Amino acid sequence: MSSAEDISELITRLNGETAKIEWHELQKHYASGSVIAVAAGFDLIKVAIALHQDETAQIKQWLAEDSIQQVTDSQAQQWYDQNTAVWALVIPPFVLVQEKKPS
Repeated sequence: MSSAEDISELITRLNGETAKIEWHELQKHYASGSVIAVAAGFDLIKVAIALHQDETAQIKQWLAEDSIQQVTDSQAQQWYDQNTAVWALVIPPFVLVQEKKPS
């Protein structure tokens, strides 16, 4: 996938697959270790594209910067207790989540 048109189509598709979901509905994914948290204000779609295209160096950089990270037990517990709604996007085998900004 290299052309700007292909990337544009991917962005459109990923935007359409992004949904608000309550944390309780993500428990089995969290239990399997496949949930990645995207920092508030960071571009969820950009992360999804990097995962989709297997951009390992970029992913490692974002992990080092804490722009993305595996959901910690304490964060998961807080979201569970509050049944927090998050933005979610599945990029197999991962589920990307980002806490919704208060409206």
